[in-house]
Amino acid sequence: MDDPARETFYGGYAGCFSDPDGHVWEIAYNPGFTLAEDGSLTVPDFGSA
Repeated sequence: MDDPARETFYGGYAGCFSDPDGHVWEIAYNPGFTLAEDGSLTVPDFGSA
């Protein structure tokens, strides 16, 4: 399964690919998401108004 990267509703890009063993991986990128010093990511609540 390959799904080329495309724009997402949260302002970044995401796509999927299958590795040689058949496992599907999703890669997502959003320049607005920043990493904390410990490498953690806080995802905004997109359901809030």
